[in-house]
Amino acid sequence: MAYLNIKELEAELKKGSFRRIYYIFGGDKAGVETATRKIVKAAVGGNEEFALTKLDGKRFDISQLEELVGQFNMMSEYNCILINDYNCEKPREDMRGKKAEDINKTLFSALKNIPDQSIVIFNVTGFDVEMQWDYKAKRNVIKSKDKNKKLADFADKNGAVCEMPIKTPQDLSRIITNKAAAGGGAISLNNARILAELCLCDELVINSELDKLLAYAAGREITAEMIDELVSRRSDMTVYKLSAAVASFDAKSAFEAIDEMNITKDNRTLVFHAIFSSFNDLYRAACAKKSGISADRAAEDFGYFGRAFVMRNAFSSSSGMSVEMLRKCIIILRDTAVKMNSTACEPRYEIEQAVTRMLKVKR
Repeated sequence: MAYLNIKELEAELKKGSFRRIYYIFGGDKAGVETATRKIVKAAVGGNEEFALTKLDGKRFDISQLEELVGQFNMMSEYNCILINDYNCEKPREDMRGKKAEDINKTLFSALKNIPDQSIVIFNVTGFDVEMQWDYKAKRNVIKSKDKNKKLADFADKNGAVCEMPIKTPQDLSRIITNKAAAGGGAISLNNARILAELCLCDELVINSELDKLLAYAAGREITAEMIDELVSRRSDMTVYKLSAAVASFDAKSAFEAIDEMNITKDNRTLVFHAIFSSFNDLYRAACAKKSGISADRAAEDFGYFGRAFVMRNAFSSSSGMSVEMLRKCIIILRDTAVKMNSTACEPRYEIEQAVTRMLKVKR
């Protein structure tokens, strides 16, 4: 039926027009969350407690999905089912004795006849769907070898697919100036672009840094000097020093890098996101090199529009790091993120523990 960008999605929601199924994904994880919230809010308003069912894509009982979809809600016109991080490549956390194809088939069967009062939303925030540039369509498309393409195609046929690609510094500069104005401050387009580049176009990081700058400026215009003084730079030197140390099993350098990051409870999300994103860049670079793809082509395939320099740096820094090693490191970081977000813990200690585990990963 449709591939929608965020403006097209908002236009439909404003008219009260809903699709029976949505598949929302992309490199802009904050954008994925935003699009999801917009759909839920438009559909059920303040009745989330009664009209929204949230399911963990790796653990929910697919056999019960058909029943959930068919439920009639007395508190809201629509019944929303949100399924986070269902991965067709590995649909269950424990795949022993199971085939992905069989599980996916059961899912598609449960989604065949979604009634008018139900909306099923699949959103992807915990893994990356493999993309490639389609020169004919002039846009990113899901690689045919990625099994998630089947789910996206199903949503495209029966509802809508929304990709949230990472924005360019130019795109983000306008967003930053608007957010600054809404927050009672001001920032020039040029300084907004500098802020976006320093944060490597990561909106989660940008939002955190902009809040800090607005509080400091206290109604004054945010200047280049303020940005230089206050912004926690996602420094290639520090973050990639950590990755290089992990690659060479150099514990001393790894923990020196952690010291330089100055991790606190206030900035733990910022720092950890920088580490996770950097290892994700390295993993993509290693995969591209293994496939004989150049850095610039990889940047295009993975949607690093306006940020090809990030992939080129990752190509250089990932030498000596195998795809399998980096995959295991990312899993360790993912598990650490879950723990840090779900329990009260000491952030520096948890990051140190994660690095210790990564140092033990075999090449």
